[in-house]
Amino acid sequence: MRVYLDNAATTRLAPEVSEAMKEVMDNVYGNPSSVHTFGREARTVIDRARRKAAEIVGAAPSEIFFTSGGTEANNLVLRKSVTDLGVKRIITSPIEHHAVLHTAEELASSGAVKLDMVKLDALGRVDFNHLEELLASGEKTLVSLMHANNEVGTKIPIETAAEICKKAGAWFHSDAVQTMGHHRFSLSAMPIQFTNCAAHKFHGPKGVGFCYIKSDVRLHPLITGGAQERNMRAGTENIYGIVGLAKALEIADAHLEMESAYVRSLKNYMISRLKEDIPGVEFNGDISEDSLFTVLNVCFPETPDSDMLLFRLDIEGVSVSGGSACSSGSNVGSHVIAALRGPSTRPSIRFSFSKYNTREEIDFTLSVLKKIFIAETV
Repeated sequence: MRVYLDNAATTRLAPEVSEAMKEVMDNVYGNPSSVHTFGREARTVIDRARRKAAEIVGAAPSEIFFTSGGTEANNLVLRKSVTDLGVKRIITSPIEHHAVLHTAEELASSGAVKLDMVKLDALGRVDFNHLEELLASGEKTLVSLMHANNEVGTKIPIETAAEICKKAGAWFHSDAVQTMGHHRFSLSAMPIQFTNCAAHKFHGPKGVGFCYIKSDVRLHPLITGGAQERNMRAGTENIYGIVGLAKALEIADAHLEMESAYVRSLKNYMISRLKEDIPGVEFNGDISEDSLFTVLNVCFPETPDSDMLLFRLDIEGVSVSGGSACSSGSNVGSHVIAALRGPSTRPSIRFSFSKYNTREEIDFTLSVLKKIFIAETV
């Protein structure tokens, strides 16, 4: 048996999404920028997908800009906020995705901005009193706080963060890669200027996402060389990916309540069984009903070969990760776990679930974990 529990890294492509993409691949091959019939047909397909995505997330179509994914969208917002909005300071947190952290650190190291980190509690929740203190200076500031952490699943009350920023006159960006398709949004009704998504996190294709930019904000393109995406993102559009994104988002939205309840039941079942079966197990981040239902980060007891736990699980047929997929190929430990727990030799594993997982797969995973930990502590 092989079990895939690394859905926070990427998800299986939904069959309906594959079918929608294949239909366009087979029949719509014009360049969307061409004025002839084939080009206009391709443009219509993109416009239809944009309208669908915008409708689902509660935005205007003109506020949705298709990108190659979440990383590009994060770079667009952070870098162009500095050059186009006059941002002099970025406030973020030490557990953000590296697409935000590394970009903010690079901007700070170049002298373009001052960088401040908001305080977090032990579960990764934002200290909003500290955020208000940081914003009291009145500097031109962009606040970037992810909606839900990709490694430990802790969510922030995005409306609260947005209102604090609005009151202080700061721009607010929230990386929503882990929650888009798993949470209902009404973006135009919120005081949030920027957010983003990546289709492959909700059973869509890799290599496509979007950046939401509120209609009253004007940024210049990060990628130049063409007039695509209403002069905001040069390059021939990934029409197949865009269609796949819209279809995946449509499916996710239509079944959100049912599927979120099902996936959360798998997570809660695993939590209860781990507490029963593995003495000394702990959990990183928030595991309450307010947390991201797709992610569970577990801190296991230390063993003589703790650093081999990921490989042992894979050998036994369970695919998981130790943190963000973007850094999983390195030997550097998780910056998120380090920020929340401090130095530790105990292994932490991220289990992340999807609608395609089953109770039987969770039972198999638990049996493998018992085989590893109970055998080594006897």
